[in-house]
Amino acid sequence: MPIGTEIRTFFEGRWHDGDVPVMKAADHGSWLGSTVFDGARFFDGMTPDLDAHCARVNRSAKALMITPTVSTEDMVAAVREGLKAYDPADPVYIRPMYWALNGDASGIVPLPEGTGFAICLEKVPMAAPEASTTLTRTRFRRPVLEDAVVNAKAGCLYPNNARMLAEAKSKGFGNALVADALGNVAETATANVFMVRDGEVFTPMPNGTFLSGITRARHISNLRADGVTVHESVLSFDDFHDADEVFLSGNMMKVTPVTAFDDTQYQIGPVTRRARQLYWDWAASER
Repeated sequence: MPIGTEIRTFFEGRWHDGDVPVMKAADHGSWLGSTVFDGARFFDGMTPDLDAHCARVNRSAKALMITPTVSTEDMVAAVREGLKAYDPADPVYIRPMYWALNGDASGIVPLPEGTGFAICLEKVPMAAPEASTTLTRTRFRRPVLEDAVVNAKAGCLYPNNARMLAEAKSKGFGNALVADALGNVAETATANVFMVRDGEVFTPMPNGTFLSGITRARHISNLRADGVTVHESVLSFDDFHDADEVFLSGNMMKVTPVTAFDDTQYQIGPVTRRARQLYWDWAASER
């Protein structure tokens, strides 16, 4: 289902206007869920970290035993060609994706000689700077590598995220603050998370249970270069109740302020605003 408008699809080596069918009923990805994707953004004429997102989808494919068939450089070139159909002011979500076509004799293990590839471009608005969300706890947790392919941006991980998000929304909140297998905070249902206390920034330490995002890494780099102390550490739910500010980090909206975690209220504070400004300034410098 499209989440945006003015869709373009790159499939079988060329661009098509519209939401073009790309997968067959018997494809391994259709019935066994061997799909990976990544997400990049085009806004204000900029495509920040596009190469990193294209490189990551190839790593995700390998983690899911899908053979990547398009180099990072060729993928970036294809995206840039597809974006020429949009106005530079258009906000576009860029989604390259792979899926396995064939399985072995068991039908389960993907075979290396069959890989589907497509890129979907969709016009999806960027959130306003003041657009915020709220968080609550969920009974669902992030899996570990022994349970799921948490080292890939894989479609099969998202039903778990969906039930986290559905539970949060049923309680009247916008998102869920999610624990790892040990009960420490990992991320939210849809994005990495940061908290601020006494002017210093804290974010959960990558421990193999969640995807440590490209945009997350960019915020850490930008904030440290700006003189802000950033800690990657083990964090509890109590730490978030004691925080001065909380914000989310994801490719879709880059920075999303949080105004509440259950009954704890936050203001959209100076560090959150600074993180957003630093990101936009960095992206403009890389144009």
